[in-house]
Amino acid sequence: MHCSIECKKLAPSPMSKKSSYSDTAVVIVAAGKGLRAGQPLPKQFASWNGKPVLRHSAETFAQLAIAPIVVAIPEKGEPLAEAALDGLAGIKLVTGGATRQESVRKALATIDAATTRKVLIHDAARPIVIAGVIERLIDALDSADGVIPVLPVADSLSIDDDGIMAGSADRDTLRRVQTPQAFKFDAILDAHRKWQGEPTAGDDAQVMMANGGTIAHVTGDEAMKKLTYTEDFRVTGPTVRTGMGYDVHRLAAGEELWLGGLKIEHDKGLSGHSDADVALHAIVDALLGAAAMGDIGDHFPPSDPQWKGATSSIFMSHAAKLVTEAGYSVSNIDLTIICEAPKIGPHRQAMRERIAELLSVDISQISVKATTTERLGFTGRGEGIAAQAVATLFRQG
Repeated sequence: MHCSIECKKLAPSPMSKKSSYSDTAVVIVAAGKGLRAGQPLPKQFASWNGKPVLRHSAETFAQLAIAPIVVAIPEKGEPLAEAALDGLAGIKLVTGGATRQESVRKALATIDAATTRKVLIHDAARPIVIAGVIERLIDALDSADGVIPVLPVADSLSIDDDGIMAGSADRDTLRRVQTPQAFKFDAILDAHRKWQGEPTAGDDAQVMMANGGTIAHVTGDEAMKKLTYTEDFRVTGPTVRTGMGYDVHRLAAGEELWLGGLKIEHDKGLSGHSDADVALHAIVDALLGAAAMGDIGDHFPPSDPQWKGATSSIFMSHAAKLVTEAGYSVSNIDLTIICEAPKIGPHRQAMRERIAELLSVDISQISVKATTTERLGFTGRGEGIAAQAVATLFRQG
């Protein structure tokens, strides 16, 4: 039994049309009860940073143009799921089973095997999905049946025996496993159909290994944490966070010069994969750093052709969105542009206005300064422009 949502489409996303995902589908597992989270609704439908938990990851997959997005939901969960996913295109709802493994198997069975070579399987309880991690997962599928994102174990480990330490484990050989996990579609579908292990399989990598499949590791991201307990939904962490960003691009003839969100007339422009706006790039990295969400390359890989010549205002808007979803607001931005030419003074106020507009803050929260290196180094020789930025965030509420 399954049902589809016919939703109105969102405006085209700046992260859409990624051709390398054209043969990839997504399964989001959202069929659990989520009782440990202590929320009035199952945790996948509870509000987290301003929207339902399920919607966060579904939006990211939709923005990456990965479709279909098959969501396994609880029995009679259609109203909650439809409300959480309203407006997203390419969504298919499937009533899950009594176990996670059964829910995934039922979701996989609805995907068209003729057009699908790869599938990402994700737990709805992990609202943040990093595009760079997805890229690593898909790339690594060339050499394995499945790929999982992992993180090292930092703490010492103790084996418990009725409250007594009975031994320890070698943390150097252990890894924390995250989702989404990527699989060759035919292989994971076959593995789920043949699964005869315990009904509470921890994840799909275990199901694949039980069927003789190989599983590779790639580096995950601390931002992709799982929401499990009541405290995960509380406002936690520092009330103020600070991040720093730095960027540099070469000056070249025949290029447009974009700086601080403005097109500036000059005999040379900055060369790069996007519009090479070093000022906005430095701010984006400062924002992402303050929110502990990686860097600009994780979210907008330079190897991705869709960002060729892209305006950096897209990157700024995306970083601002992530900051808001993490529960923070921008307190202030302090930007320094380092170059011999052009003169920044005549454009300083317009840059402040444009940056404030992109971040939806007052201009009083934006500082733009400029300096030279006394003709020393590559900036002093007029070979390029550098920028550094500091971003301060404060927790909302």
